[in-house]
Amino acid sequence: MAEVSLKGEQRVFMTGNEVCAWAAVAAKADIMYGYPITPQNEIMHYWTRLAPKYGKRFLQTEDEISAGFTTLGGVISGRKAFTATAGPGNVLMQESAGMAEMMRLPIVYIIQQRGGPSTATVIYAQQETTLTTFGGNGEGHRIVYSTATHQELFDYTIKSFNAAWTYRFPAFVLGDGYQAKMREPLTIYDPEEKGMNLVKPTPILGDTEKPDRQIKHIRNTYNTEDELYEVVMNHQRDWEKMAGEIVEWDAKGCEDADVIFLTHGIVSRAALTAYNQLRAEGKKVGYFRPITLRPFPGKQLKDAIKGAKKLLVAESAYGQLLKLVQHEIFGSTIEIAPMLRPGVGITTEEIIEEYNKL
Repeated sequence: MAEVSLKGEQRVFMTGNEVCAWAAVAAKADIMYGYPITPQNEIMHYWTRLAPKYGKRFLQTEDEISAGFTTLGGVISGRKAFTATAGPGNVLMQESAGMAEMMRLPIVYIIQQRGGPSTATVIYAQQETTLTTFGGNGEGHRIVYSTATHQELFDYTIKSFNAAWTYRFPAFVLGDGYQAKMREPLTIYDPEEKGMNLVKPTPILGDTEKPDRQIKHIRNTYNTEDELYEVVMNHQRDWEKMAGEIVEWDAKGCEDADVIFLTHGIVSRAALTAYNQLRAEGKKVGYFRPITLRPFPGKQLKDAIKGAKKLLVAESAYGQLLKLVQHEIFGSTIEIAPMLRPGVGITTEEIIEEYNKL
């Protein structure tokens, strides 16, 4: 692993998994609990190499269910704890994510998506979008950042810890196998040196180092429908208040566009290049990218498409982003042109070819 430092700013050339481990150090995470699954394995590997140098800890569990729940235990004891997984492991961790939603536990999950369903491939997909945004048997009270670059993997991993501990909802960094394995340059830094306030963790059930600590009671089980309704609606109100404060998106050229490209994650890189090329040719195209998939920038998308004729939705899944979009712009008459490629990458040339068909 490259000899790098978080002092000052430093340009580095890393894999995405290595970036995530460094970002967790930069965020002052205390411990990672994990279980191996491709393509996120190297997050664990790099973290264990960094741990002795930075006074961090790691526990490998017997499976992903245990990894999720031991991470919750770390959070409850007041540690900045996180885990990472992909594919079937993401499925298994949804039980802990649901518990985190109900008990308002600030757990952080890093997801490097792989193909599905089931074992499928270990390479790449965007087929965990629905799972990550609305997995489990709750209402999706969670935060989901969809990254496109290694710089974003670094920035949003740090941001996910802050968001989780500020609002007390579980936070996900939704990457993918391509980002996990490829190398590209980015700038790493100490966020506090840049003036960012890192939210300090606090014990949720009391300070484990003080035997006489005050007893607290947190619950994820309720006796009646009315009791559950009151709790969930309180969470919903908190979530809606938070949504307006953390929602993020990127929009370019939508004001006069006839066709708008809508993508998320790494596919947005191809869409942005296609947008720049076509704009240079004088074509009236726009670009819209939700950075937070949960909460989704629905109001901003509605504003962006007001004057457009068509919305080209491109994703490496069969309509998971499309469903989010359709829900958010319900009532709009804009024509949607879906470009659905489950489990395979999408290139700039393919987006331009699809545009030309329109």
